[in-house]
Amino acid sequence: MPDPPVRVLPDARRLGELRAVRFVVTLGGAAEDALAVRWRGALHAWVNRCRHQGLPLDFGDGHVFDEAADALVCCHHGARYRPDTGVCVAGPCRGARLTPLALEVRDGALWCTGRGSSPPADAP
Repeated sequence: MPDPPVRVLPDARRLGELRAVRFVVTLGGAAEDALAVRWRGALHAWVNRCRHQGLPLDFGDGHVFDEAADALVCCHHGARYRPDTGVCVAGPCRGARLTPLALEVRDGALWCTGRGSSPPADAP
């Protein structure tokens, strides 16, 4: 049986540039903390778990972008992930990837429909 889709936001436009929203998604029957972000106009979503020690990227507040707005940063040990590919580009888990989630906009609302596919590591 497939995991149920989750409505992340009633209005996808509420997720502004360089912002993140936390939500919970069910994957394989288990609840997982997740993050949806808007970066360079595009929406991306990831399981909110750093690949270094499995801790959340944020402190529960959805603040994950660095000051240069070019990476998602783990608040615990500083691992840096590309917002579009989920690839760790610096830190203790360099080369690992965040777990991608699929997003859809339906009638203006933002939905997570489950696991996503990993974009190429060298995506522009």
